[in-house]
Amino acid sequence: MVNGIRIKRNRVDKLFLLSVLILLIVGFFIFTSASLGLLAKEKGNFGEVTFNQTFFGLFLGSISLIILSRVHYRQWRKYALYIFLFSVILTILVWVPFLGFEHNGAKRWISLGPVSLQPAEFLKIGFVIYLAAWLSGVGKNIGKIEWGLAPLLILLAIIAAVLVVQPDIGTFVVISSAGFAMFVAAKAKWRDILIVILIGMIGFALIAMYKPYIRQRIFTFLDPSVDQQRTSYQLKQSLIAIGRGGFGGQGFGQSIQKFDFLPEPVGDSIFAVAAEEFGFVGSVLLILFFLFFTFQGFKIANRSPDLFGGLLTLGIVILILSQSFFNISAMLGVLPLSGMPLLFVSHGGTALFFTLSSVGIILNISRYQSR
Repeated sequence: MVNGIRIKRNRVDKLFLLSVLILLIVGFFIFTSASLGLLAKEKGNFGEVTFNQTFFGLFLGSISLIILSRVHYRQWRKYALYIFLFSVILTILVWVPFLGFEHNGAKRWISLGPVSLQPAEFLKIGFVIYLAAWLSGVGKNIGKIEWGLAPLLILLAIIAAVLVVQPDIGTFVVISSAGFAMFVAAKAKWRDILIVILIGMIGFALIAMYKPYIRQRIFTFLDPSVDQQRTSYQLKQSLIAIGRGGFGGQGFGQSIQKFDFLPEPVGDSIFAVAAEEFGFVGSVLLILFFLFFTFQGFKIANRSPDLFGGLLTLGIVILILSQSFFNISAMLGVLPLSGMPLLFVSHGGTALFFTLSSVGIILNISRYQSR
């Protein structure tokens, strides 16, 4: 019952599920081709990477999707605070000796025996669940600073304290994007929206001032010709791969750049591999698939039976969309390099698992949407 009206449980939204299946299938083929580049490298860990992606990401993630699509989404509201606190504590564990470990200068992972995971992926969904619960709870009081703006800034400050020191600026930007979108959708006042934007600009400037690698990425973005053998190397090789793809692409599995030139061909450079093999046509289709996913997700959010379901759906969709488009934009030189993976496509068992788990929550919300 919602506001005295009985909400009938339906089947999951078929078009949204179709958009997810398309991204999974397309992503699997792109990943398979890109991962072949690891075979050409002496220290390539092809078997470990593919197992992590297919078993932990695709297989276990699909099971989680099915289970969560059957868990009533309002259960998440009851335990929102505990989920958020647990996600923060889990992310802090990267600093525990013999548990957290460093990779490429960042301490973002924890090791649990043979399994490693990136707890920030759980932090994303934990934040969105709690913020959706808070904003839906305050209702019209969101216009009051103590109920709307202040709690949002406090939550983002907690997230920043946990992530910036790792450093994981990209994840913080993605979480902030989702939080801002949810804040606006909850009908925040323009005064508060402008304050958030201003604080965000000041915060980004301060981070760039005190984090040399952020300044370096900004300079590389502004002038890609600087130091092409080091700081601009990835962008240079990405643009070469995209250029080789032309209009129709070189064909599936025919990328050259993935073997010896592109850094992280199964990671944040995977869009360049896809563009080289499938060209402009394939790249546009991949972007359209993400837009189709986003459009269907927004429809579910708009038709949600309550504000919590709508904000939760919106937050999850923005998490997935922003992270994926930051990746694509960076490979095209439209935005600075962020290290963000292309969700549904890039290597990352933890990221794929939590992405599919989040999709399961949206599918459950779609069961109760107004038709």
